[in-house]
Amino acid sequence: MTVSTYLRSLQASITSTISAIDGTPFLSDPWQKPPGDLLQGHGITQILEGGPIFERAGCGFSHVSGHKLPPSATQHRPELAGAPFEAMGVSLVFHPRNPYVPTVHMNVRMILATGPDGQVVSWFGGGMDLTPYYGFEEDAVHFHQTCKSALAPFGGDKYPRFKTWCDEYFYLKHRHEQRGVGGVFFDDFSELGPDQSLALMQSVGNAFLQAYLPIVERRKDTAYGQRERDFQLYRRGRYVEFNLVWDRGTHFGLQSGGRSESILLSMPPLVSWAYQQVPEAGTPEADLYSRFLVRKDWV
Repeated sequence: MTVSTYLRSLQASITSTISAIDGTPFLSDPWQKPPGDLLQGHGITQILEGGPIFERAGCGFSHVSGHKLPPSATQHRPELAGAPFEAMGVSLVFHPRNPYVPTVHMNVRMILATGPDGQVVSWFGGGMDLTPYYGFEEDAVHFHQTCKSALAPFGGDKYPRFKTWCDEYFYLKHRHEQRGVGGVFFDDFSELGPDQSLALMQSVGNAFLQAYLPIVERRKDTAYGQRERDFQLYRRGRYVEFNLVWDRGTHFGLQSGGRSESILLSMPPLVSWAYQQVPEAGTPEADLYSRFLVRKDWV
């Protein structure tokens, strides 16, 4: 099985499962960027909007190539600046309707570049992270334990390293605030060699449904009112801020001339901002900040 075939299969498995739970089909939008553009290639953007459980769920596959790696891809590989490249991956963000169900992000990808010596270099990246609006310790523990189990076959150091990497990456520097309870994240990864590094990436991708679906099932029927909805929309603003200001994947896509509709499928359908909104002490909203939007060991 090629990497591209695996990624398309992963996308199909995830979207068919989510569609069955929600009862709403995904819109499938195949796209093609012809030769001659800054970036060329193809992909499939799948989007579910307006469902009873998922207000917006986007899952995209892309396989593209270009003549020049964008700056966001060579921060740690300056010797490959401007090198021709090929990139493929699956990226998803699911925004549930119920404020008690957390937003989730997952991404797995491979990049190949041809160095000055003509040698092809490959590396992998990805991970998953959970962004609750109302925190539950059992949800965070389950999510992290699933991530840890997925990485265990590749060495006991991987989960602690990638968990810390996730905490450091999904951090809103301008807010001095974590985006959520984290998960795992890795980038520019090739230290296990091509085959095992690929296997690690696949293990993370394959663990996604196991990590997220039990949480959805536990929380999707929880009663909520306007207060919870307002807080959810306010907190979604942080998600938008991170993706537009700090996310390397967003920057890579835009810098390389990618398809804007697909790159921005992570955006929530509704969001709000308020000036210096501070939750009242002792409330569940305040609890999110004090107990969940902090770096801690969940397992």
